[in-house]
Amino acid sequence: MGYRQRRVGAANNGEAENATAPAVVEATDLSKRYGRGKGVKAALDGVSLTVAQGEFLAVLGPSGCGKSTLLGVLGCLDQSFEGQLALFGRNTRQMSDADQARLRGTRIGFVFQAFHLLGHLTALANILAPTLFISNRSGGAQHRWAERAEHLLSELGLAGRGGDLPEQMSGGERQRLAIARALLMEPELLLCDEPTGNLDAVTGQQIVDIFRRLHQDRELTIIAVTHEQPLAAAADRIVELRAGKSVTGADRSSHVGVV
Repeated sequence: MGYRQRRVGAANNGEAENATAPAVVEATDLSKRYGRGKGVKAALDGVSLTVAQGEFLAVLGPSGCGKSTLLGVLGCLDQSFEGQLALFGRNTRQMSDADQARLRGTRIGFVFQAFHLLGHLTALANILAPTLFISNRSGGAQHRWAERAEHLLSELGLAGRGGDLPEQMSGGERQRLAIARALLMEPELLLCDEPTGNLDAVTGQQIVDIFRRLHQDRELTIIAVTHEQPLAAAADRIVELRAGKSVTGADRSSHVGVV
């Protein structure tokens, strides 16, 4: 059933509270450094983190604390790090580049602060963009993807907007479009990098509500890095990051309880 039972006081070391749920992410002593000699800067400094299936985790911290770097490592976008990382029970060090690309394409979805939409493509084509990297693009598969893309447009409040270009959409609409693209391949893990950072408070709350609904209705595992409290408050658990180190953790059990 995914991550449902939550226990108070078990999150201070970055570990998920529900030991019975399989771990989607197991990170141990992750470190990432830039520069040389006296100019070396630690973007990550010994971060350990376990995220259970179906958990919604917020990584909270100010700009420059290493949040985006951490997300890049967890999403197999950056392999130049120290430490160990297992995703879905597999050590990423033992995976080929092709295996990691397949993992990113089928089991992990990404949502970014800057949306990263393709401006010359329609909304529908943007959602379907991940299918361009799949070798098996039979007519039947393309038809199923197109149907799912239309369904996602409707589910995220963009029905009838499939022919619009990103420039014809508001910031909130563009972020909903980006979320639809991230969900097309039905990922098990959603990684979100400051997804409300470019939005006003009201629009940002609408995006937070979408993440909360995805988590509750689909039991989707979500890791969102943010410096904004409303998004963090929607999570099951919060891990605070400062200067590349995980310094605090707090679960939301006193508010959520056992559901």
